[in-house]
Amino acid sequence: MLQYKAPLRDMRFLINEVLDYPGHYAGLSNGAEATPEMVDAILEGAATLCEEVLSPLNAVGDQEGCQLKDGVVTTPTGFKEAYAEFVAGGWQGLSFPVEYGGQGLPMSLNLFKSEMMGAANWAFTMYPGLSIGCINTILQFGTDDIKKNYLPRLVSGEWTGTMCLTEPQCGTDLAQVKTKAEPQPDGSYAVTGTKIFISSGDHDLAENIVHIVLARLPGAPAGTRGISLFVIPKYVVGADGALGQRNQVHCGSLEHKMGIAGSATAVLNFDAATAYMISEPNKGLEAMFTFMNTARVGTAIQGVAHAELSFQGALPYAKERRSMRALSGKKEPQHSADALIWHPDVRRMLLTQKAIAEGGRAMVYSAAKIADKMFNAVAEGKPKEYEHHDNELGFYTPILKGFLTEMGLEAANLGMQVFGGHGYIKEHGMEQIARDARIATIYEGTTGIQALDLLGRKVLLNTKGKCVREFTGTMLGLAKGHVFASGPLGRMSRALVRRAIEWNLMTTRIMLRAARDREQVGSSSVDYLMYAGFVMMAHSWLQQAVTAAELLRSGRGEESAEFYQAKIQTAEFYFERLLPRADAHRKGALAPTRSVMQLNADHFQMV
Repeated sequence: MLQYKAPLRDMRFLINEVLDYPGHYAGLSNGAEATPEMVDAILEGAATLCEEVLSPLNAVGDQEGCQLKDGVVTTPTGFKEAYAEFVAGGWQGLSFPVEYGGQGLPMSLNLFKSEMMGAANWAFTMYPGLSIGCINTILQFGTDDIKKNYLPRLVSGEWTGTMCLTEPQCGTDLAQVKTKAEPQPDGSYAVTGTKIFISSGDHDLAENIVHIVLARLPGAPAGTRGISLFVIPKYVVGADGALGQRNQVHCGSLEHKMGIAGSATAVLNFDAATAYMISEPNKGLEAMFTFMNTARVGTAIQGVAHAELSFQGALPYAKERRSMRALSGKKEPQHSADALIWHPDVRRMLLTQKAIAEGGRAMVYSAAKIADKMFNAVAEGKPKEYEHHDNELGFYTPILKGFLTEMGLEAANLGMQVFGGHGYIKEHGMEQIARDARIATIYEGTTGIQALDLLGRKVLLNTKGKCVREFTGTMLGLAKGHVFASGPLGRMSRALVRRAIEWNLMTTRIMLRAARDREQVGSSSVDYLMYAGFVMMAHSWLQQAVTAAELLRSGRGEESAEFYQAKIQTAEFYFERLLPRADAHRKGALAPTRSVMQLNADHFQMV
């Protein structure tokens, strides 16, 4: 069975050499303790937890799933003990304020940890993972009493959190939320309604679960403008912080899912449950986006995690499994056949997985620096700086979530393909990765929703293309120093310059068409997002290749020469074999809406 190994060498390359996290941390108000030694200790400790505790439970969670019996939800064998070890290690509070029991370190360190946990065991990672958004939402919008009574035990991990958005009738369209919140004489609210698809909605890992819930006040405006946000604990919390009686929130059922079976996805019924409002009345959806953005970046990590895990499973198999002879002649004459890795198509699949995992990791780590700066601006009371970084991260978020989850799913499928028929059976664990990865393109907003957010809101409506111009300016700043170089760096830099110009022209053309045809944004958006993803990943790969080449040229990378050379060669593969897909997406994005919209709705039927 597949055993995860944390890719610490690649992580350190990005953290220390490509993205200069030591210099980045030195400029943060909460970065003083994030010394290279401290960061390395955290990486090593998280790797041990993931390799020795979480990874062995990945298949167990898939085989056993979660159970609901007599109103009680139980998690798979070993999950409870593993969660206790996670809490004892202080891992939940890594990046949360010291005043609530956290360690006060930059957010990015929590992301590094989450990537390793996600690759080792995504289903388990969802339990503490959903709590992160819950904590961030209460930190930003909760009253002093709510912060005092809830945050210490959420930050410690003793309690977990969820987000309860959708309902049976509404899916992504939260304007249709019907859950009601009735004001009570003591200032609390009684919430009644049903929420579905609630990840970690009920379980036996923690003594209390804190639900962040969207609901409507009496007489609230229709649509999204009339939604408020509430905290609803599984067990009511007293004024002294002590647990009281069981609240009127119960698990009606658990979903039987294609994957992530070890994660309890619940239907929750609220029957006049005691609730407390956070944020302002009728502005709950705005506050919820604090939670959603946290969750979306977390889901982007899932794309990287599954690409990495699938690659780790496929690579040793390709080196050990023998089939036929290489086209260019025998490579292993001592055996009756050559290893799969000698066949060009198998190498194509492995390199695609490697390029997605390592390119995606670089994209997420770049975005994490922005998130660090955003939270730093909050801590230092600099609202304009916060707004700038929030907008910058807002541009990254739909690309990371939409593109990386699609590519992570592709990498998972390629891992199965390397195994051939053996990949389709459960013995090797490859098909589990594909099943687990499938949900990533759906929850926290489907790829189509991310694409509309990117093109419709972030690019066209909010910035009139400015966000694209700013990012492509960064691309040009990197590439211009190497456009006249010979060899792979020169070729890749020239290709990136062309893509920067092309991206801006494409954006302008869509903007002009959308002014005449409102359907243009909807018909172009997914292709536009995928184009953006391929180009953004190309930028990340050029960053890595430039750094590797400089280290080799200076002699500082002599001890890791093979690693750096592999970086350059993988970047070449990406630019020659994967980046050209952007051309098809550009053509699709610029195609007129007619071919999408002309078929009469009545003709969408079975014959």
